[in-house]
Amino acid sequence: MGRPCREGEAAEGEAAGGEAAEGKAGDREAGNGEAGNGEADAVAALMRRTGAAPGTDTPPPPRIATPVGATLAREWARWRPLRPFIVATLAPVPFLVLAGAFGGAFSLLALVWMTGVHHAIDEVLKRRGVAGPEPLRSDMADRLSVVLALLHFGLLVFAVRMLSGAAGLGPLSWVATFLAFGLWFGQVSNSNAHELIHRTDARLFRLGMWVYISLLFGHHTSAHRLVHHRFVATTDDPSTAAEGEGFWLFAARAWPGAFVAGYEMEEHRRAKRGAGGLRGMNPYTLYVAGGAGFVALMLTLFGFDGLLAYLLLCAHAQVQMLLADYVQHYGLLRRKLPSGALEPAGARHSWDAPHPFSAMAMLNAPRHADHHAHPARRWPELRLSPEGRAPLLPYSLPVMAAIALVPPLWRRVMDRRLAALRRAA
Repeated sequence: MGRPCREGEAAEGEAAGGEAAEGKAGDREAGNGEAGNGEADAVAALMRRTGAAPGTDTPPPPRIATPVGATLAREWARWRPLRPFIVATLAPVPFLVLAGAFGGAFSLLALVWMTGVHHAIDEVLKRRGVAGPEPLRSDMADRLSVVLALLHFGLLVFAVRMLSGAAGLGPLSWVATFLAFGLWFGQVSNSNAHELIHRTDARLFRLGMWVYISLLFGHHTSAHRLVHHRFVATTDDPSTAAEGEGFWLFAARAWPGAFVAGYEMEEHRRAKRGAGGLRGMNPYTLYVAGGAGFVALMLTLFGFDGLLAYLLLCAHAQVQMLLADYVQHYGLLRRKLPSGALEPAGARHSWDAPHPFSAMAMLNAPRHADHHAHPARRWPELRLSPEGRAPLLPYSLPVMAAIALVPPLWRRVMDRRLAALRRAA
């Protein structure tokens, strides 16, 4: 395999907020000889300006903007453009915590939120013509990614503790809580880590890498950037599914295939660098050792029940990561040109999903064609492919992932769409 694709860094924009300052109201006494009506009018005007109730002797003191208040106002103004993403990614968290702590109806509520509520909001918004937020540049995007990554580690430990028996969840509550947490890890944590490993800031890159390591999927850090992005839509990419290939056969091939291909690419890079010591170490050493460390940590903290819960959660999240690759590139292979070379990867080699709420919950991951065209572009800046150049999925990415779990149903939905694409081409 050759040199991996290069990644640029997207320019950042800043959203600056303004400060609001309140002026003080002044109160002057009426001059000697002024009529009583004039004084009453002055008092009434003062009360209107200060908000005092009629009949009170003195108005309340005027409000003065404090340095803390002004700072908070400025900070919120910077976060404001990302508010839809904040709501979509963080809204499930209280339900997940309640589900882990108390089970019962809260477990069902958390699962329904991560499945039915997401789908319902998507459909309502789509029918009203809402395509989601317009692409924007925000210097707070990376900060939200850091918040979500740190929250991931806390929720992972909390979920394992609760599922290991600490909360005394009954069988149905346990299953619902397990599924809900796994969906958040597979959809939100995975999408966020995927964004972080594309950042050129080493701190952000390592944070995303450790999110993947915590889900025992550390090799994705290398395989995704060095293999998938270069060889997408070819038979050299383990993460591109061929037409007619069912998901379960794809998963059995793609997981080890990506692991090996990523390792080979890292070995090739290491040989070119020729460095020794830590700088010359293949990152797969860290992926494996870090994963073993998480396994040991969960076993030490929560025993064998906790270890089993942890391994099941990781498997659940990994299935969703594999589903994302399967759905977003199914059957879209690059054609061979008369020269014998393959055509360049383009917008028509990724399936987009124009469903706004699930896209916000997954940090615009369903705007996949634009991500492949601009890997370093931050997630708020991603856009749907203009003029329909990228093929569109009929349902949101999470719904399509659920359909893919049943291969005959998947082929009935997707193979006729592939045939229509070929006829159009």
